[in-house]
Order: sequence, then C-alpha cells, then structure tokens
Amino acid sequence: QLQASGGGLVQAGGSLRLSCARSGFTSDDVAIGWFRQAPGKEREGIACFSAEDHGTYYADFVKGRFTFSTDNTKNTVSLQMNSLKPEDTAVYYCAAGQAIWSMLTMVSGYSYWGQGTLVTVSS
Repeated sequence: QLQASGGGLVQAGGSLRLSCARSGFTSDDVAIGWFRQAPGKEREGIACFSAEDHGTYYADFVKGRFTFSTDNTKNTVSLQMNSLKPEDTAVYYCAAGQAIWSMLTMVSGYSYWGQGTLVTVSS
C-alpha cells in the first residue's frame, strides 16, 4: 500500500517535500520510484531507488534539485524538491515493484502505485 502526499501550489524557485507512506514492505526489499505525469505527457520516472544495489537514479532534469530519501522508522519515502520550475508541474506518484536496474524508470517495472499528488509551479 502506498499513500502520497505533500503536493500543492508553489512559486518558481520554491520548494516542496512529497511523502509516500508505505506498508507491507521495506525500501530494501523492492524498488521504489517517484514518477510524474504532466498534462498530455507520458508518466516518467524521476527518482528511483534500486533494491539491487540500493542506489538511486535521478533523471537528468531533476539532478541537483530533487533528493530521494527514506525513513524506515516512519515507513515513508520522501522527495525533497528544490528550485522548482514551471515545467515541474505535474501529478507526482510513488510506486513500488520488482523493477531491475534496466527497468528502474519504466512504469512497467512497478506493480503498486499511490494515488498521485498534484504539484503546480507558478511562474
């Protein structure tokens, strides 16, 4: 089970922190991914944790701005988003699954999805 929260409206240059509460598994057992889907576009992986090597992949367009983290005591994963841009506007999803490294950013690599939280960045 996954439950994402933390979206909202923010001005360009601002920050938001998304959280995803998980139950039934730990972050070490499965791949955990943050995806986003902008209007009219495909869902894309932006920050994904690999259960194979415990590394995190970041899409080039969020590197240096977004940070994936886990809190096993609270059973949550988070996405800290800084220096937000209008093009970051999208519905953001957390997902879990058995994705191997080569599939880490692919929607098909994940079986479980949270409901999505909307992030709107105004210019």
